[in-house]
Amino acid sequence: MQMHRRSVSPGSSSWRAQAGRLPDLCSHTVPRTVLVLCGRGNNGGDGMAAARYLQRGVDTTVCYLDHGDRSSSCTLQLEALMGARVALQPFVSTDDLRTLGPLFGKADVIVDALLGTGLSGAPREPLATCIAMANASQAKIVAADIPSPGMRADRICAFHRPKVQGSELIDIGIPIEAEICTGPGDLTLIPSRERTRHKGDGGTVLVIGGGPYQGAPYLAGLGALRAGADIVRIASPVFEPVPDLIYERLEGDRIGEEHTERLIALAEKADAVVCGNGLGTESHEVIRAIAPHCKKAVFDADALRLPLPKAAEETVYTPHAGEFARIGGGHRLPADAADACGRAQAARAAAKDLGATLLLKGPVDVITDGARIRFNRTGDTAMSVGGTGDVLAGVTGALLCHLPAFEAACIAAYVTGKAGERVAAVKGAGMLASDLVHHIPEELYRRES
Repeated sequence: MQMHRRSVSPGSSSWRAQAGRLPDLCSHTVPRTVLVLCGRGNNGGDGMAAARYLQRGVDTTVCYLDHGDRSSSCTLQLEALMGARVALQPFVSTDDLRTLGPLFGKADVIVDALLGTGLSGAPREPLATCIAMANASQAKIVAADIPSPGMRADRICAFHRPKVQGSELIDIGIPIEAEICTGPGDLTLIPSRERTRHKGDGGTVLVIGGGPYQGAPYLAGLGALRAGADIVRIASPVFEPVPDLIYERLEGDRIGEEHTERLIALAEKADAVVCGNGLGTESHEVIRAIAPHCKKAVFDADALRLPLPKAAEETVYTPHAGEFARIGGGHRLPADAADACGRAQAARAAAKDLGATLLLKGPVDVITDGARIRFNRTGDTAMSVGGTGDVLAGVTGALLCHLPAFEAACIAAYVTGKAGERVAAVKGAGMLASDLVHHIPEELYRRES
């Protein structure tokens, strides 16, 4: 379940309870007429769901914006209203609204479901006129979640958590785990792919690593490909015959200062860079020199050393407990690895100091950007085999091409853990890190029927 995709099912008892509270706004008498004002987003869908519960015994009209794309939740709720005893009045312009003026004048209660939490800036026409007409009416106004900007509200009904001061909290049955833990709802954040897309639109990832450990950068690269990146380059002294990956040969047996200029040029062309996999301990200064030239980057494994490298725009660090001890800046993890809350407190403090997103790997992964915290409970003990962290870093890099760092890290942790569970169910402790790669797309891009 995904918190910011709040939608209420057609059978929701919370809306039944909410509709039952409307008499309180009318001197404890049942309102004769209710006008529900709906926008195109999830907030509008909430208003439409409320209208269905008001259709018996109350003269209910839904006045909805019929211009532009609707959210999937709003579309679903509008379709459900087609068979309800509710008058539907679409509008696309201020002229349409003026013809609907009598509805505003006779309404006892107006439900404001025009604009939700996703709005930025002042309302545009015709919504600005709709808000003005509601304000000018004698009706009591109930706002769903938050009042539309400029809308007066006699009552604000906040779903799950209050968003503005003075709200009345309405419990809609979302468990705390759905808010703090990763889950399949996170996958809805992944942008859809246009039919007109071209090679490279899926993202270009550069993996910098290898030398002492030859397989690690290739596992990261395959993880990035399977997570949807179109082009993945491996800049390494070590060649592995993987035809899907583009090999950028670096002479010698270690990444050194002589490679810096070329790596900077490659990094500047990439949407995201993954650094550190199989790198060893002798190349850290090169990574630090390259980092400011990376738009976005994931620093893993041997790149997790002080002073830490940091990308120009967004940075993800992916430490396990031992690596966190190196980079945590004095913030210590609890001795008990099962103490998820203690781990989260330390990780959040470190992420805040670093100005980056941390994906702290463990029995329960902790993802934090210094303000928000999510826990990931997917995975299996068989994933302790070497290389699984490299796959995770690659998946994170691919998602970072299109998503903010925090969201990319949350999804990467979730789907990599789910892939691990799928492999472990068949191979148990015989899991290989390369086994994960093949199951990443099944978890990341499958669509429930």
